[in-house]
Amino acid sequence: MVEERMGDCWSYTKDQFDNLEKHTQWGIEFVEKYTKFVKERSEIETNYAKQIRNLSKKYQPKKNSREEDESKYTFCRAFLTSLNELNDYAGQHEVIAENLTSQIITELSRYLQELKTERKSSFHDGRKAQQHIESSWKQLDASKRRFERDCKEADRAQQYFEKMDADINVTKADVEKARQQAQMRHQMASDSKSEYSAYLQKFNQEQNEHYYTVIPNIFQKLQDMEEKRIDRLAVCMKTFADVDRQVLPIVGKCLDGMTKAAESIEPKTDSNQVVESYKSGFEPPGDVEFEDYGQAMKRTVSETSLSNSKEVKERTGGKSKGKLWPFIKNKNKGSGPEDFSHLPPEQRRKKLQGKIDDLNKDIQKEMDQRDALTKMKDVYVKNPQMGDPTSVDPRLSELAQNIEKLQYEVQKFEGWLAEVEEKMPSKSDMNRRSGLYETQNNSTVSNNCAQDRESPDGSYTEEQNSETQVKATVNPTPPTSSTPEFDDEFDDEETLPTIGTCKALYPFEGHNEGTIAVAEGELLYVIEEDKGDGWTRVRRNEDEEGYVPTSYVEVFLETNAKGAMTYI
Repeated sequence: MVEERMGDCWSYTKDQFDNLEKHTQWGIEFVEKYTKFVKERSEIETNYAKQIRNLSKKYQPKKNSREEDESKYTFCRAFLTSLNELNDYAGQHEVIAENLTSQIITELSRYLQELKTERKSSFHDGRKAQQHIESSWKQLDASKRRFERDCKEADRAQQYFEKMDADINVTKADVEKARQQAQMRHQMASDSKSEYSAYLQKFNQEQNEHYYTVIPNIFQKLQDMEEKRIDRLAVCMKTFADVDRQVLPIVGKCLDGMTKAAESIEPKTDSNQVVESYKSGFEPPGDVEFEDYGQAMKRTVSETSLSNSKEVKERTGGKSKGKLWPFIKNKNKGSGPEDFSHLPPEQRRKKLQGKIDDLNKDIQKEMDQRDALTKMKDVYVKNPQMGDPTSVDPRLSELAQNIEKLQYEVQKFEGWLAEVEEKMPSKSDMNRRSGLYETQNNSTVSNNCAQDRESPDGSYTEEQNSETQVKATVNPTPPTSSTPEFDDEFDDEETLPTIGTCKALYPFEGHNEGTIAVAEGELLYVIEEDKGDGWTRVRRNEDEEGYVPTSYVEVFLETNAKGAMTYI
């Protein structure tokens, strides 16, 4: 009965371990499944962000294309703003993917290894305790059987001795031998009894410790492990939601930006832009006079009539009679003559003015480079250890030649522009008609260059054509501001704090010591403002910093820095 009861207990304990082993293994597989789920969600966010970025990039206006000209319309600018906001929106989905990976996937992967190790250790301890109690029981059972056998042998030896002692025919020696054998068997039975008693006491103590201490401790460890696993899953599920919630404010700002861009669209302004862009400058034709065929007289035609006026034909380039000028098709599509003589007067004037503006910008760019190199040369003269002053002379000569060529081009186009303006209606009338669109042009070339003739939206503004002013820019006086002391600035080992950011408007090679090369459109950190010497100190990363010409960059200072925002 005892053996059956002990066998039932051991079988029940073994079944419990098997059940716990299956359940904990299922718990580990569930954590692995949840980790895989979060990983796939992260990949979806990454792919979605990539597709959104590609979509935004695909519809960005291309350089040197018609889309660049369309940027003057409010609905085109609104669409561009929406594309930029959409690009920022995609960035928030990338943030979600990164946070899911760092805060959930990485943590769960590490925790899974710890969970598997802890589970393996707990079940190993349980099996070891079960094997130990079973081994102790076997030792107790063996000692019990040995004691039982020895007792039976002692009883048989005692009975044999008593039989021999009662038999008168047996010799005294045989009786003595039987007596000694019985005594020996009794001693063996006594020793087996003592051994059995010791094993019994030991087993009971170990059994009590097994069922009341060892096994409960192992089960408690497994229970704590399971609760910790479930709690970790709860934390990860909460984090899963928080990761999305954290980007909602920025996503809301992106959507607000799109809404604001849509609300900024002005249909009236855009329609006026179309009118201003395609205004020809022609005067409407006069009334067609009545021709009386009933009288023998010479037919007369109004001097201002367009149908038979050679002057108007020459002005419009029309070859067919009977078509009014607003509906005459322009057959000179594509690239026309350099002086745009194939265009109507107003369109030709705008094209010439735009060409002059572009040339003036190029002149200003070349002059900025020349001024920057001149200041750099002055620095080298004062600090020979920083570089050879003669090393910048070839580049200065090249810039001077470029400026001279560009100024010649400006003079040529200004001559054509003056010719067009002479043939057009009075400027006062045109100014009155285009007064609604005139704005002051903010992009001046320099005090020595010709002033812009056209406002940013394309309307004509009358200004003096001063070729002498352009000629005066060939040899401008370099600024007398102090040059930056590059050697003193870079000898300071203490890292300067960032006071803002800047965007490169033009590429700068930065071959000379103390300067840094930048590419057009590159974003950099500003660590020192222009001190009046024409140089701004910037930093690309912890190891790359140097000076760039201030005129080459657009600077955005932080609100707590000196000056909230400056545009160079």
